[in-house]
Amino acid sequence: MTRGVRTLAPDDTLTKAAKLMEEIDSGVVPVCDGQHLIGLVTDRDIVVRAIAHGRSADTTMLREVMSPNPYWCYDDQPLDEVLDQMRDAQVRRMPVLDRNKQLVGILTLGDVAVRAQDIVAAGSALEEISEPVVQHLAGRP
Repeated sequence: MTRGVRTLAPDDTLTKAAKLMEEIDSGVVPVCDGQHLIGLVTDRDIVVRAIAHGRSADTTMLREVMSPNPYWCYDDQPLDEVLDQMRDAQVRRMPVLDRNKQLVGILTLGDVAVRAQDIVAAGSALEEISEPVVQHLAGRP
């Protein structure tokens, strides 16, 4: 996992989030109330939930567009179990909390793939995570 993850507060603006994403070269930033995770904001959240609706990046707060109550795992959970959670939830990134439920990092499929023995597991998880969700395709040709 990646430790020492930079976070933002729910009252921070989209502009601040976008600048941080550029600085750390990431498409996701945890949103925390202190050390407690309350959501995630992604580059997609900014585009789809704000910009596409004409909302101002300078005045729209993260609490208005973030994905609240994200899936997460514990830092001492077995990797196979976490990969199963990621697969079931169809997420590529999983915030990692300690047993006090404070954010300690983020696990990505890229982190998992770095370990040679986990390349097959990461590939399998990515394949299942990337499967289209039928409900999102309703009404499409």
